[in-house]
Amino acid sequence: MAAYRLFSALGSGGVPIEAAMTLIGLPYDIIEAPTWEGEVEQAKVATVNPLKQIPALVTPDGETITESAAILIWLADRYPEAKLGPAIDDPMRAQFLRWMTFIPASIYSLFWVRDEPARLGGPDPEVQARIKAATAERIADCWAMMESQVAPLMDRHSGPYLLGDTLGVLDLYVAVVSRWGPRRVRFYEAAPRMAQAVRRVDADPRLEAFWAERFPFFDGWERLGQQG
Repeated sequence: MAAYRLFSALGSGGVPIEAAMTLIGLPYDIIEAPTWEGEVEQAKVATVNPLKQIPALVTPDGETITESAAILIWLADRYPEAKLGPAIDDPMRAQFLRWMTFIPASIYSLFWVRDEPARLGGPDPEVQARIKAATAERIADCWAMMESQVAPLMDRHSGPYLLGDTLGVLDLYVAVVSRWGPRRVRFYEAAPRMAQAVRRVDADPRLEAFWAERFPFFDGWERLGQQG
């Protein structure tokens, strides 16, 4: 099988895609492109994504897919034997699509602002600090809202993961995005039921070597994290 090519970076939104492909057992090559470091890195991605953003996946057929949620959903559907997402006729399918869309729309998108507050707030450091604080609160509020809706589902299906008995791309997505600001500690406070599933993702033995290489855990990581 020809390899997939994924434009990604350590600790980035490409990591849950890398994790999903690892669980599926797909051959893939990483083009390391931390685009936030400037034009040289952005130029690596420009040929496949005009927004010069990661992640971007190029399939063995030469098709390009961008947007982390779209790639994760596509992988789950393309490789159903891996059981990384509910099938189209599964009772959990609607909730799967709901939350896979909610994360980029309500949480992930805020990092475009958080990573560089001057984009919207201008050069004033006080304004930038207020933006950082406000977006941190908004992210925590969004996790809490998701918790209020997902926790009853978890109680109903009694499985160890967000949507049931098996680790899926939604679990991977939450596990990575919840490591960014305002850090996992805030996530645990806002979403204690979901935190149980996410900790299982962190500890999954199939991903131990993967996490160590692509988004390593270290002393104090739940407060310090790796990103903004």
